[in-house]
Amino acid sequence: MEPPPIKTRPGLRQEALAVCGIFFSCYFFLSLLSLTWSVDTDWGGELGRILSSFALGFLGIGAYLLDGLLLFCSFLFFVPRLVFNRVPQITAGVSGAVIAACGLLASFPLQGLVNFEAGGFLGRNVLSLLESVIGGPGAVLFLILIFVISIMLSTRLSPYATGSFFLSGLKKIRGKNELDVNDKSQIVPIMSGKEKRPPRKDVMQSIEVTPLILNGAPIVKELPMLPEASKDDENFSLRPLARGEWRLPPLSLLKKPELALLTVDKEEYYKVSKQLEQKLVNFGVSGKVVGISPGPVVTTYEYAPAAGIKINKIVTLADDLALGLKAQSVRVVGSVPGKAALGIEIPNKDRQVVYIRDLLTSEKYRLSVAKLSIALGLDVVGNPVIADLAKMPHLLIAGATGAGKSVAINTIISSLLYNATPDEVRLLMVDPKRIELSGYEGIPHLLHPVVVEPKLASRALQWAVREMERRYRLLEEAKVKSFDSYNVTAAEKLPYIVIIVDELADLMMVASKDVEASIARLAQMARASGMHLILATQRPSVDVLTGLIKANFPTRISFKVASKIDSRTIIDTSGAEHLLGAGDMLYLPSGRPLQRIHGAYISEAETVEIVDYLKKQGAASYDNSVVAEVDTETEKVQQADEDADERYDEAVAIVCEAGQASISMVQRRMRIGYNRAARLIELMEKNGIIGPADGARPREVLVRKTY
Repeated sequence: MEPPPIKTRPGLRQEALAVCGIFFSCYFFLSLLSLTWSVDTDWGGELGRILSSFALGFLGIGAYLLDGLLLFCSFLFFVPRLVFNRVPQITAGVSGAVIAACGLLASFPLQGLVNFEAGGFLGRNVLSLLESVIGGPGAVLFLILIFVISIMLSTRLSPYATGSFFLSGLKKIRGKNELDVNDKSQIVPIMSGKEKRPPRKDVMQSIEVTPLILNGAPIVKELPMLPEASKDDENFSLRPLARGEWRLPPLSLLKKPELALLTVDKEEYYKVSKQLEQKLVNFGVSGKVVGISPGPVVTTYEYAPAAGIKINKIVTLADDLALGLKAQSVRVVGSVPGKAALGIEIPNKDRQVVYIRDLLTSEKYRLSVAKLSIALGLDVVGNPVIADLAKMPHLLIAGATGAGKSVAINTIISSLLYNATPDEVRLLMVDPKRIELSGYEGIPHLLHPVVVEPKLASRALQWAVREMERRYRLLEEAKVKSFDSYNVTAAEKLPYIVIIVDELADLMMVASKDVEASIARLAQMARASGMHLILATQRPSVDVLTGLIKANFPTRISFKVASKIDSRTIIDTSGAEHLLGAGDMLYLPSGRPLQRIHGAYISEAETVEIVDYLKKQGAASYDNSVVAEVDTETEKVQQADEDADERYDEAVAIVCEAGQASISMVQRRMRIGYNRAARLIELMEKNGIIGPADGARPREVLVRKTY
């Protein structure tokens, strides 16, 4: 889902409140001055005299503090996208600060300077009460403590951060004084023997580093990472419940990531940039690095080639650059938007692990109102990538074994479970491998138990087609064009249905025609009916990802693959063969350019915790129509082998009587063809009547003659 546009100015009502607050604070200030210094005329008139008299009598000099706070809050209204989410804390902090300030003012001998009590009625009584309990000096210390805590509560001011800021400022001032008076470049030039070469000003001075790489010696810096969740987020419910008693899983089920401090050397980035320039010069490509963007897994170097250099020439040097830079792989991503430069992605020495908890606690995920929001990972500069499955509207995932495909599917499913109740989203899972999705068995979001038989999967997809047609009839009767419009007006709302197929290749091998036809129909028409597909495969060949399937899946994700051909099969371009694996992916959203993402990680233990939490709320309520559809096919599959040949029982009798089995014997005794005899032998082996083939010897009969 695309983030909402950022406001560059506040709203009209917000500006009006700010202007009114500024004028009133100025008016109140003039009234206080005229009464404090006893001028001949009241600058604020009768109303100002009444307000200032009450304020000075009750708060004393603290009335000026109250007026200053009012002026400060008025200026805050000019801040765009102002969110009033801490009003109780701010109110309590401001009130405590004013009360403590009045008490402190009452302890000072200022009666000779002003014609009213310095702390006012409030300060005098607060100070008297505290002096009677903890004495005069203790009362002053206690009021100072209350004032500091109130300021911290209202402004989130950290004494540690404030002290660190001033100390770092002093260190910077001291460091500047120690610099050479000639103001030489702070970038240390490379030493060659005993001679010092002048720094390459044409390259290094034009480097625009984003995020900023600090000047000076090697530093210890935390790599770009999402903010850690606070204690308030432990049981944070990401979405309010739609209806019923369903509760969304808390974030406490997910493990908190361990933040490791990694050494980041500014000079290391400069060193790699120089090596990159030199390697390209060796291959006859001249240019310079104009920008460096460090990320959690890779660092993007923006390289501006000289005039006359073709982009394709640099793209073809990716493998050579990886060898020269001693990197696992190097990927050239093409032109950088807004700059006359290419992006060259080089892996970091220390790779950061992206945890799903970081994405679910990100502001972008929280602000997403879509029920099908899925967390994919972090981009190359560390920003969270959140997508809306309803806008894709279907997703195709492919990649080699061990590249992170299954973890990505679990991350997507967990995102849906954290975002929607079973009344809002239902899942239909197909897992021919039997191990990846079987862990979700029994959750209330499922329409049917996880389908593990490839022959039954085609029936499940055919049911999905009929359900899509039924929903279209409902839309036609309601005279609406979209699923969301129907739910607004309908008495009984329909849930989204997400169909997840973990291994498409197995289904295409068993029933390619039926599976491809059902998937094509769903991909073409299911979006408006609130049904969406997620297909995954580890064999990105053209017989699995057919043209009909690819044409209806504009949104695709490719993990690391073995060759450029596989990459082109998935995302219609090369580049996936240069990925790093372990969740590193290329994301191709519909209608937008290719994007590199570092996928989020969720452990098996965390998945079990989420499933157990959902199971405790109630048993799975399967859709009877789906169950009946698949169960009928199950009975047919079980009886198909036995009913496939009317002479099956005769063949079993012959084998049991002979005490051995072979295709030639069955063919000779029953006077049938070779193919039919071979099929009968295979059925008997499958049903446990005879043993497996043993070379040229006849098969062993495993049952009695009376069978």
